[in-house]
Amino acid sequence: MAIVFVLVALLVLAVIVTANWYVWRRLFRDTTRGPGPARRAGAVLIAGGWVLAITALVAERSGAPFWLQQVLAWPGFLWLALSMYLLLAVLAGEVVRPFLRRFLERRDRAGERAAEAGAATPAASPTEKVTVPGGAPSAAPAEPEPAPASGPPGDAARPPAPGPSRRLFVSRVVGGAAAAAAVGTVGYGTYGVLRGPRVKRVTVPLAKLPRGAHGYRIAVVSDVHLGPVLGRGFAQKVVDTINATQPDLIAVVGDLVDGSVKDLGPAAAPLAQLRARHGSYFVTGNHEYFSGAEQWVEEVRRLGLNPLENARRELPFFDLAGVNDLAGEEEGQGPDFARALGDRDRARACVLLAHQPVQIHDAVEHGVDLQLSGHTHGGQLWPGNLLASTANPTLAGLERYGDTQLYVSRGAGAWGPPTRVGAPSDITVIELASRQA
Repeated sequence: MAIVFVLVALLVLAVIVTANWYVWRRLFRDTTRGPGPARRAGAVLIAGGWVLAITALVAERSGAPFWLQQVLAWPGFLWLALSMYLLLAVLAGEVVRPFLRRFLERRDRAGERAAEAGAATPAASPTEKVTVPGGAPSAAPAEPEPAPASGPPGDAARPPAPGPSRRLFVSRVVGGAAAAAAVGTVGYGTYGVLRGPRVKRVTVPLAKLPRGAHGYRIAVVSDVHLGPVLGRGFAQKVVDTINATQPDLIAVVGDLVDGSVKDLGPAAAPLAQLRARHGSYFVTGNHEYFSGAEQWVEEVRRLGLNPLENARRELPFFDLAGVNDLAGEEEGQGPDFARALGDRDRARACVLLAHQPVQIHDAVEHGVDLQLSGHTHGGQLWPGNLLASTANPTLAGLERYGDTQLYVSRGAGAWGPPTRVGAPSDITVIELASRQA
């Protein structure tokens, strides 16, 4: 088993090194005339970016001093996103490169043909009239006037400086466009996260919901990921956005934090301001188990949220249940559906909070009407959605599994790079609809 792990690690390392050499070649080697400071700066930029990224990941996982995590997180995590989009942009440039080269070749050939046609037509020589003694005036060639000097002596003998070759010009155009596209994509995606999540509204009909609960609003927030990058200011934006929807109930479905209560307690403090008619509820996500789940359960309880640890509450119109995340199994705190749902009255509608969408199959077996989840981030960074969709039954949005519906939020924050591309962050207001209304 250890040998397989080593071989896979070496393969991944080889792929990463090859990809970064290719990016360096296209952006720095192919765009310069020869060895020099530009190529060395490119190598330092790429290698240094990866050193920062790996160090930031290790610092977060090892519990390094929080100030050090904050210093490393911004440049390190942003480099992860930027390097990916630099690679994608350079690969896209390979498609453009031959067309641009062919266009320039045709333009140059057209210019050469025009020059040859002009050279084949002799120009008339200027003449002046002279008088020959004893005869009539005749035309004689005029002496050409010397061209005025346009520079210091000796410049006329100097050949003009050669311009870039066609290959070098194409490499510079494609490389510059690739770099601009990657930087612009990451910049806009980062702005989208820091701006804060937008509200998404979804209506979900439930067959067992009584008429009096028609229009009941549940604000669903997941994957806030408070940590070295997203701190107290971001938490305040999330709280203000949720409260502005005036929900009847608030569901925080995991991955609230990336760090200890000691480091992130002040960042999570705005959660105490959450307001809903029937309260705020919380279930753990996998990242809580990386950060001290028991301490965070107690902290959110102190802030006024109600943790549902494999537990159920009978609300006026439906049952609200919550199960622990699958990551808790390693600590003996995994999901227990029987404990949360086993003895309930199945004539009542049931809403389940479960961080990961893959828990839907247990929810179906226990007669849950609606499961609310997060975890996927909607892929977060395109084309990461292609990979995430293979590991989750639903990537984002509402889908039905038999008599059970599953809604998956893209999440409010971001993990790793504070960047989203093709998967905007959201806080979802689920409006329950009764078929009896």
